[in-house]
Amino acid sequence: MVDVDGVFEQFSDALRFPSYFGWNWPALSECLSDLHWLPARRYLIIIENAPCILRENVDGRAVLFSILAEVGRRWANSYEPDDYGMGPLLHATLLCDEQDAESLEQEIASAHTASTANRSAIRKPTSRSPS
Repeated sequence: MVDVDGVFEQFSDALRFPSYFGWNWPALSECLSDLHWLPARRYLIIIENAPCILRENVDGRAVLFSILAEVGRRWANSYEPDDYGMGPLLHATLLCDEQDAESLEQEIASAHTASTANRSAIRKPTSRSPS
């Protein structure tokens, strides 16, 4: 997954995205949030060699990490009563060497923080003065 198209291709192939997948970030988020076409009730996404993902595309990398965090939150909040105690419905695991773990954690936390701030800014009402 060295470029954005490679990211979309890997996810699309691995999770058998439907033909309507739009090959862009919002479409990736939408498909990861649904997965109704797959027969399982729980999903585990394993990303090997995570430090190499979009290494030359810092913005794209942050968007991907933000999407994974947001989708994970959505799935975590979608428990049905009989699901409690069985773990998250979707879990993404990023594999890396031990020496890369701390910097990768910080990068993911930063993307998560930015995602949360963006959601808050979008939801914050704006006050308009009457015309």
